Formats: sequence, structure tokens, C-alpha cells
Amino acid sequence: MAETKELPLMEKIVALCKRRGFIYPSSEIYGGINGFWDYGPLGAELKRNVKELWWNTMTRLRDDVVGLDATIIMHPQIWKASGHVDTFSDPMVDCKTCKGRFRADQLDEIPCPQKPSKTVAQCPGEKTPPRAFNLMFQTWVGPVQDESALAYLRPETAQAIFAQFKNVLETSRQKVPFGIAQIGKAFRNEVTPRNYTFRSREFEQMELEYFIRPDEAVEAICGRVAAVEELLARGPLGEPQPDWGWQAWHKYWVEERIRFYESIGLPRETLVEYWQKPEELAHYARATVDILFKFPFGKRNERGELIGEELEGIAARSDFDLSQHERYSGKPMRVFDEELRAAWAKLDPARQQALWQRYFEHRKNYLTRTARPGETPEQIERAAREDADAFAKGHYIPHVIEPSAGVDRLVLALICNAYAEDQMPDEKGNLETRVVLRFHPRIAPIKAAVLPLVRNKPELVRKAIEIRDTLRPHLTVFYDDAGAIGRRYRRQDEAGTPFCITVDFDTLGEKGPELKDTVTVRYRDDGRQERLRIDALLPWLLERIR
Repeated sequence: MAETKELPLMEKIVALCKRRGFIYPSSEIYGGINGFWDYGPLGAELKRNVKELWWNTMTRLRDDVVGLDATIIMHPQIWKASGHVDTFSDPMVDCKTCKGRFRADQLDEIPCPQKPSKTVAQCPGEKTPPRAFNLMFQTWVGPVQDESALAYLRPETAQAIFAQFKNVLETSRQKVPFGIAQIGKAFRNEVTPRNYTFRSREFEQMELEYFIRPDEAVEAICGRVAAVEELLARGPLGEPQPDWGWQAWHKYWVEERIRFYESIGLPRETLVEYWQKPEELAHYARATVDILFKFPFGKRNERGELIGEELEGIAARSDFDLSQHERYSGKPMRVFDEELRAAWAKLDPARQQALWQRYFEHRKNYLTRTARPGETPEQIERAAREDADAFAKGHYIPHVIEPSAGVDRLVLALICNAYAEDQMPDEKGNLETRVVLRFHPRIAPIKAAVLPLVRNKPELVRKAIEIRDTLRPHLTVFYDDAGAIGRRYRRQDEAGTPFCITVDFDTLGEKGPELKDTVTVRYRDDGRQERLRIDALLPWLLERIR
């Protein structure tokens, strides 16, 4: 008899996602379309849970963050100002042998045609020289397809936040420091989408732009900028303080994001906090931390160990974005800070001059890096001087800390982390292998399944439906009466349902009045069961899924 071949973990996960309705290939009946995926019934619920938990954590549980829901298509000048039109590209090569098209920097990660779960060490065949390929999808607004109607599907959600910054500031009655959060679709015409849903051409982002005072303003107001090393020596960062500069805020948001991942079931040991090296940073970034998850695929170190792929980046973006939109739109992005104006007047002249000079140098460096053709050093210096003079009167362009996470990557990480195989006895007591998704109850697509022991006893079915209808306004419930009870348990294990509620003959009081109006609750992770009264069921469940 031929030996059964063990499937790689990622292939098992992909098969489960298709079989149980988490993720389907888009347009599958027509052969699919590379880089696009659809979420089935369970996947849609899982994805919605992730987004709602992020939104609640970021906005509803905080006083200093408000929300935005902006359009996918925006004025094309937004992408000119952000740098996407000129620089948002990947190096692309064509293989003259196989006629394939690849990213030049990922030739060592190309799936092997014979074994898609593995990658080949190098892609054989002669290559064309690398050339830049802009990742933005183009479209046209209006009936005529010419240069004047050219637009883009947004490659990120962040720029809409920057473009609407002043409107949100004025209408929400916030003041710096504060944040604007958004969840939405983004589109990138990836050269080689890969690793299932990890790198797709259509995806969703959860982004926060948190606006803070420049360090010079913090120092003027508080007399100092708190040193991060000093803060961390006292223990974990607590509530934000007025003397925090950009480094403290950056570290704060890194910790906040890791705590969020822990709260939805990703243990800290599955995450890697990767601080980008100076040569890896974007030109506008002072620091960037990538939170990596140890997927079953991705980059490996010299020992062959998986080192993780990016779930989220937390970047300290300085004042680059708002400055760019101010320059390109001609609309002011400065804010007026009354505390700064009042504090400035109390500083001695030497301190004023030192802070003025630092702010002037910062603005001059920015203007020099982003100088337009024809701008002279004299013009740049004059503009920087005007900015520094305005700063001395209480005006500045806020700096930004940006936690940016991918919804689809997080959903995939949660599925990979939850996937497990173990041994559990069947209805006859024989051990069998089961597949189970051990989701944290907060993000599980179905919180509880209601199962009548048999479907041919009307009283049982009525009672089960009554319980389902009682629970349904408060949590996601699934009703199933098809097949043996053990098989139904297994289906819910694969769906990641943390609790199964079995309505049996004891519920009807057929074996004695002491068990009447009770049900059996089965735990997903270990299969143990306990008896609960029906009237205690809802609070019991709510306590365990929140």
C-alpha cells in the first residue's frame, strides 16, 4: 500500500478555508484572477469581527481618535503630492525562457511549478534588466479617456486622512495630539501576488494617523522632552504625558498595537518587533517598526527558521505628509496651539533662539529634500524662516505616528495561528484525528452553535430554535440539526466555534425534573462538557466571548 503523503501546513490551511467557506478564489468559475480573493460566509464574519474590534479599540474606547470613511478615487494630485505617481514602483523583470514576469527583488521566493508550497532557490532562464513598474491601478473619471480624466484607485487609505485633516480637526473639536482612523479598500497592481491572501492586488487596510506636536513645541511648553530610555526604565509606558516627544509616542503605539494582537489571540511569542535599519527607512521616516507574524511561509534566517512576514508597520513620518499637501494644494495645514504661544512668551531669549533655530533647520531640510525644479536655496531658506517665525507665534504643522495594518494579512495570521490537529474520541470512544481552529472567542465567526440531539423529535427542535432565537440578537449563532451529533461537533470545530449547545432529552425533563430546561455546553478546545440552565446561558456566553 502506498504511503500517505503528508501535506504541508499551508496547503492544509488553504484547503480548509475553501472547504469551510472562509476564502474562495475570485471568479473561480472562469478560471480565477490572480491576486484577488472572496470571503465566504465564515470568512466574512471573521473579517468583520477583526475590523469591528480594531475600530472599537482605536476610536470608541478613546477620546483622542475619531473616524473617517473616504472615497477610493480621489484627486490625482493627491498621489502626486504623496510621491506615489513618481516613486511607488517595484523592480520588474521578464524571463526570456518561460515568458514569466517577476519582481526582481523576489526571484528567490518564486513558487516552484512542481511544488507550489515551496520556493525555488532561483528562477532559471535569462532575464531582462529590471525596470520600474508603478503599482497604482489607473482609471478615468467621466466619459472621455484622456490625460485630463486620469485617476487612480487608491494604493493606501492614509492620504485621504491627510487631505481631510483640517476638516476633521475643525469639525470634531479635537486638538493635537489626536488621531484619525480609517478602514477601507486599497489596490496595488502587484507584479507577483503570492502566499495566498498575504500579498493581493485588492485588500483592506486599518490605518491610524496620530498627529503630535513637534518636539520643539513639547520642549517649549513642558521645558523638556521625556527621554524614552528614562520612561522605559520605570516600566511599560502608561498613559500619554504632555512631555512626550515623537520617540515616546512611537514606542507607545508599538506597544498598543502588540497588546491589541494579544487581545484577539495572537500570543506575543508569535510576533516579532522588527526595527528597520537606517538604510531601510523611507526618506521621510524617523523610525519604523514592523510587527511580523510567524506565518508558515516567508523569509528564513541562516538557520532555516521562519522570521516572519509583516502584519503592520508603525512609522514616525515626521511632518512630511501634511507639508506635501500644503505645498501641492496651496491650502494651509498648520494648526494654532495656544499653549505653545503662551509658553513661548515666557521663555528667555536664548531658549527661544535655540528652539527657533532647531525648527528652522528641520523645515529647511524638508524643503531642500523635496525642492521642486527651479526652487533656489534662497527661496527655500526664506520659506523655512517664515515657518520658524510662525512657530514662534504658536503655529506648526503636526508630526504623525502611523500604525498601518492589513486586514487580510491579519485574518490569514489568525487562521494560521488557530489551525491545529489533535486526537479526540469519536462517539464510540475511538480516537480520531480532528482539525480545529482555536480562535479567540472575540474573533470567532460563530460564537455558539445550537444543536438539537435529533431532528425527528418536534419538542427538541422547537426548544433548540427557541434558544437560538433568544441568543441571536446578542451574538452570532448557528443552528444545525443535520447528521450525527459527533459529526456536527467536528464541523463546528473546523469553523472555530468555541461553544456548542446541545438540546437533548434531559432538556425536556424526560429523565427527571432536576435537569429540565438545562442544556449541555461543549467546549471546542478540549471537548469537555458542562450542564447549564437555559436562563443562565446568555450571560454565561457573553462573559466568555467579550
